[in-house]
Parts: sequence; structure tokens; C-alpha cells
Amino acid sequence: MTLGNDTEMTRTLRSLFHLILGQEDLNFLLTNRIPRRLATRFMGWFSRIEQPLVREASLRLWRAFADLDLHEAKKQRFSSLHDCFVRELRDGARPVDTDPAILTSPCDAIVGAAGRVEGTRVWQAKGYPYAIEELLGPDGPAEIYRDGCYATLRITASMYHRFHAPYDCTAQRVTYFSGDTWNVNPIALERIERLFCKNERAALELRLGAGGYPVTLVAVAAVLVASIRLHALDARLPVRRLGANLFRCDANYAKGEEMGWFEHGSTIIVFAPRGFSLHERLREGSRVRMGEPLLRLP
Repeated sequence: MTLGNDTEMTRTLRSLFHLILGQEDLNFLLTNRIPRRLATRFMGWFSRIEQPLVREASLRLWRAFADLDLHEAKKQRFSSLHDCFVRELRDGARPVDTDPAILTSPCDAIVGAAGRVEGTRVWQAKGYPYAIEELLGPDGPAEIYRDGCYATLRITASMYHRFHAPYDCTAQRVTYFSGDTWNVNPIALERIERLFCKNERAALELRLGAGGYPVTLVAVAAVLVASIRLHALDARLPVRRLGANLFRCDANYAKGEEMGWFEHGSTIIVFAPRGFSLHERLREGSRVRMGEPLLRLP
């Protein structure tokens, strides 16, 4: 299917949708006070339906309710809703900053809480701190990032959902945590304490090619999104075992090379050790695209 131009009805539906979601209490109820696991499994099944009428209606409804821009997609015809979710971009759509002093954004995103790590404490939203130890697990590398730097990158439903290497690096270990599927939008982050530590997530531990600096990317799943794919692993995530599931790997990536994808929008949190700093152009609420500057190396 090829998606056409917006109609007046599409713009009206989109305005109504944003008006409804602008009501915080209603937004929270619609996205969180539902059977999250059941809804997520259903969406995983439904999004792969290739029946033409279902596919066409689903894609048009999605475009009506979101700022979906497909002009950079590698292809314009999609076999299913899922096919559109995980779309690739055409070559050259995301130039990657080649400055060796720059760690680039691994994804298209809206910047959330970011800046200095306070000991091993960071923030999901104002007034809502969490400990890196809880996010990365008791055997994780939390201590490495004491007084370091972090950036929270929120991928909305209509954005490009694949993520890429922020630097020339080696992926050495992945720890997958089974968990809940709370929405990760700002409204939920301001209401649910330690939300990222409760949701399904995969912590991908990297070693940069320059200086051997450690960097960890934490891919956090969310409602309708509890599936994370990583090229570094043969196993498909999620693995339904409680607690931490450890996977060893030895995968080399060039800066900007694709590392995996979400089945839908979600969040990636980037952790770097002391000496790194947030790029001066970035502010909470600003948008960043994959390949643009995110952090400065020491």
C-alpha cells in the first residue's frame, strides 16, 4: 500500500486525537489503565496482518492520529502495519557526524532528562529519580557511570524505530530484563516512580574503538512495544525468564551502523563515564536525529 496525502478529515481526526491526549488524566487512563500485557500481545499479532483491507485501514488510521512522515522511507509500499513500523530509511537520509570527538545519537528521538549523573542517580522526570544499579541490575556496570553523563531519548510512535551505533564500537554483553510495559510518555514518567526500572529492557554494553571507553545503551520497551531486536544476538528478545538474562557477544560496529530496532516507539537511555558531556545544542524537549551529535568525548 502507498499512503496518500492528508485530507481535511485526516487533519480533523488528528486534531481531535491530540486534544484528547492533551488531557493528562484521560491520556494516562487510555495508555496505562488497560491490560498492558494483553494489549501488547494483541498489537504484536494484529500489526502483522497482511490482509489488504485490514492493512489499508490500519495504516490510514495511524496516519490520521500521528505525524507520520514517510518521505525518507526506503520503500513506500508496506505489507502490514508492522512493516511500516520497522521501516528502513533510504541511503543518505541520516548523515552521521564523523567528528572523532562526538558520540552521535543512536536514534531519532525527543530528548528527555539528560546531563550529569549524580553519584549513580539519574532522573526520569523532575522529582522522579532512579538508581542506575536498579536499571542495569546488581551485576551491571552501574559503578562505571558514577558521576558520568546520560541522555534519555524518547522515540515516538511515528518516528523511525531503528537504532544505530553511536561510535565505532564493540558490543560485548547484553542483559535482558523481563518486566512490565508501562507507557513511557512524559505523563507516565511524571506519575510512575522508577518506571524505566520496571519495564522490559535490554542493556547493551559497548566498548568504544577510541580510548576504550565503556558506553551502555538501555533499550526500554513499552505498552504495545514489548519486543526488541538486536543484530548482535542470535536469540530473539524478549526471553520470558524473570530477572536478568545475560548474553555474551562480540559484535563490531562502525559509527552509524544499524544495531537493531523496536517493534514500535519507545526509549533508549545512553550512559557514558565521567569526562563525557552533553552536546551544547541539546536541551530537554529538543529533537535529535540519528547520527547527530549527542555527547562529547573527554
